[in-house]
Amino acid sequence: MNIHEYQAKEVLRKFGVITLQGRVAHSPEEAMAVAKEIGGSVWVVKAQIHAGGRGKGGGVKIAKSTSEVQDLTKKMIGMTLVTHQTGPEGKRVEKVFIEQGCNIEKEYYVACLVDRGTGRVTMMASSEGGMDIEEVAEKHPDAIKKIDINPAVGLMPFQARMLAFEIGMKPEVVNKAVKFFMGLYAAFIAEDCSIAEINPLVVTKEGDIIALDAKMNFDSNALFRHPEIVELRDLNEEEPTEIEASKYDLAFIKLDGSIGCLVNGAGLAMATLDIIKLHGGTPANFLDVGGGANKEKVTAAFKIILKDPNVKAIMVNIFGGIMKCDVIAEGVIAASKEVGLKVPLIVRLEGTNVDLGKKLLKESGLNIIPADDLTDAAKKAVTAAKG
Repeated sequence: MNIHEYQAKEVLRKFGVITLQGRVAHSPEEAMAVAKEIGGSVWVVKAQIHAGGRGKGGGVKIAKSTSEVQDLTKKMIGMTLVTHQTGPEGKRVEKVFIEQGCNIEKEYYVACLVDRGTGRVTMMASSEGGMDIEEVAEKHPDAIKKIDINPAVGLMPFQARMLAFEIGMKPEVVNKAVKFFMGLYAAFIAEDCSIAEINPLVVTKEGDIIALDAKMNFDSNALFRHPEIVELRDLNEEEPTEIEASKYDLAFIKLDGSIGCLVNGAGLAMATLDIIKLHGGTPANFLDVGGGANKEKVTAAFKIILKDPNVKAIMVNIFGGIMKCDVIAEGVIAASKEVGLKVPLIVRLEGTNVDLGKKLLKESGLNIIPADDLTDAAKKAVTAAKG
């Protein structure tokens, strides 16, 4: 689950991470009032969407008067902001974050994330702040410094100090950097984050260390422990079909292809997407119905897939273990009849009660294309989607 920058900063402040004064605004008039309340002579108007690269897309602007804050907000709210993370369709800006300006001396990058290779939380930092970290990794890999954190003891002050020196921070600000890094790590652990990223972290000419931007993602599997974080969810930033899928506890991600996929198990779902691509097709979604789905859940999954007008064929790939093939077959039949299925449906079943599942499909009277194995299913789905 993602949250907005202004929300991330509210969370981080609880752990001692320093941020600038600011407030969200939903209209030009409110933005102007916020700027007057903050005071000063320089403000930053930031579009609030769940995507990085806002500055390059025109979603971060500096204002030198309250009237300019109002004008920039008027132009920003309602615009479709396109960044490298939104895709060409972009995202509509519904609100902006008005923040006070500061005297920047140097920009850095710092983040906590889970390193799948080491199985530990890693804190990484760079002197190349303000840039896309992917670009830094490609062009200046030596500029990225990492610390693997032992989960038994957490981030130690000496590690934070070493990291600050490695990215070239001046001795007079290192102690502040240590406090900042410790606070960031504490927030990451306490809130069950999957990433907590500050880009840029800035050192001001007055010697302060401030989170100028903030991005926090949370482990969805741990949200039951954090009702206060769940309240920060902005449904306007999420794909409507993904929101609907979450109501049925379906793991669903919309993609831009033409072959709808209904699979049980995340690993099998990934393999299904891969084999569709291998045979020249493009998946329209990732959808894992899970191991304990019932007929109603499968029917809901079918309906969600068919809401995508780009879907030209549907491929059902089930390996029945806990999930029985006859239950899937009943769900497929019920959904097909209920929605009046008009696109080709390819079904591959294996596992528990497979013979009964195939028998139900065959006797349903529906135009279902059976597949012998995964490769056969993928080839038939690609052919069907191409007409």
